Amino acid sequence: MGSNLILGIVIAIIVIAAIIYGIGFFIRKKNQEKLKALEDRKKALFDLPIKDEIDDIKKMHLVGQSQNSFKEWNQKWEKLSTDNFAELESQIFEVENLNEAFRFVKAKAAVDKAQKTMDNMEKEIGKVRDELNELRESEERNSLKVQQALDIYEGMKKTLRQEGEKFGPAFAEIQKQVKSVESEFTQFITLNTSGDPIEAREVLETAEKHTFELEELMKKVPEEYEKLHNIFPGQLEEIADGYQTLMDEEYVIPKENFEEDIAHVKRRVENSVEDLEKVEISTVEADNDETANQIDQLYDVMEREIAAKRYVVKNRKALADYVDHATSNNRQLLIELDHTSQTYTLNHNELARVRGFQSEIEEIARRNDSVDPKLEAHEIPYSEVQSFYKDAFEILDGVESEQVEIDQALRDLRKEETAAQDRADDFEFKLRSLKRFVEQQRLPGLPGEYLDFFFGVTDRLEELDDLLNKTRVDMDDVNELVAICAEDLDVLQEKTHDMVDEAALTEQMMQHANRYRHSHTEVKASIDRTLDLFNYEYRYKDALDEIGTALERVEPGAFKRIEDFYYENRKELV
Repeated sequence: MGSNLILGIVIAIIVIAAIIYGIGFFIRKKNQEKLKALEDRKKALFDLPIKDEIDDIKKMHLVGQSQNSFKEWNQKWEKLSTDNFAELESQIFEVENLNEAFRFVKAKAAVDKAQKTMDNMEKEIGKVRDELNELRESEERNSLKVQQALDIYEGMKKTLRQEGEKFGPAFAEIQKQVKSVESEFTQFITLNTSGDPIEAREVLETAEKHTFELEELMKKVPEEYEKLHNIFPGQLEEIADGYQTLMDEEYVIPKENFEEDIAHVKRRVENSVEDLEKVEISTVEADNDETANQIDQLYDVMEREIAAKRYVVKNRKALADYVDHATSNNRQLLIELDHTSQTYTLNHNELARVRGFQSEIEEIARRNDSVDPKLEAHEIPYSEVQSFYKDAFEILDGVESEQVEIDQALRDLRKEETAAQDRADDFEFKLRSLKRFVEQQRLPGLPGEYLDFFFGVTDRLEELDDLLNKTRVDMDDVNELVAICAEDLDVLQEKTHDMVDEAALTEQMMQHANRYRHSHTEVKASIDRTLDLFNYEYRYKDALDEIGTALERVEPGAFKRIEDFYYENRKELV
């Protein structure tokens, strides 16, 4: 028993030792892998061509700000390549010793410290390389930009040399600005070739800005000069010649001081030429736009008068004829109104309207009579006459439209009277037919309410007949009463058929109810009450309700069955 215990303890110790060894072996292997990764990263840093990059930049012979920047980053690299690399080597060596000695906890801390150092070195070296690369590329960019700007500059010089006349009085000032840009490029080239690309870039940006501004200016000046030198003077000369032609043909220009306006525009052109000489291009552009607008206005004045003359010549006789035509129509319409008013009442102010037309026509004739002598004497602008003609035609068109409307309304009065008389005759026939229909039913009597409505309809038909037989028929009243009579007759017809149906249904119900007369006292009482309502009070609907209710109590569904039978055989039963 004791020997077995000892054996178990020994085996346990061996197992624990094996586990500890296995864990140690695993941790040691992991640390070795991290060391391998650190060695690879260190080698990659050592292999970077930073020394070659620095040597390339040294060959550029940098000075000034560029030289100071280079020194700063070169010193940063030297510190990284000596002190920082030495420190990293030391940390890696420490990790190797700790790992070999199985001091894993300290080894892990040392690995983390070495990795952090490596991270910082990679970051700092990357920053150094970026700055050195930017310094080198700035020189290359300057070279490219200067070539682009110089190409534009050379193009401007060539344009001035070959096409200088296109710039007119602005040539001297533009040439002066070109020389100023040339001076800026000279300064840039001096800085760039002496090894200071950063300062050179600032000068280049200024030169570029002035180059592009001057390029834009040189695009605008020829267009504005063309307006001032050729377009505007040619237009003003054309306007002056055209104005003189109109004067020779005895036109009357509605715009006062037309010649002074021409002279004013000429002075504007002269002032703009002076501004162009100073290359005040924004002012010249704005003034030229306004000058063009004023020239267009002068053209418009003359073109309107020329077009107005054509219109006046074409429509002069047409207006006089239209006035005569409207006068004749109005005279005939007045005669027709007088004739019609003897037979019909005119309710729509027709006479006053036609007299108003006459006033409008006479006013147009009066104005036309005053315009004609002025036209003959060339004392009025054609545009003013054109405006009067257009207004006159519009008024006369409106007058004629209303004349036709009134004339048609007068003709319609006769048609409306005939139609109303026909309707009245139809109403009389329908009323007589309804009366005969009721008489044929041999009812014991008629309800008072029905008789009142029947006689009311009769009275309105008589009233309609009286209106139609008046010496002067008022068709508004007639048409209104026709509509009322038509509606009343429709209602009367409905009331008549309802009354007849109620009476007939009551008789049908009574016949059916008689079979219960002796067996049901309540039915007998209802039959007696129904007979009173039917024969003496003529309340056929109440009679139907009375007998129908009693019958439904003793024979449910009988009312609906008898009603359906009645309406299916109505023609034979009524």
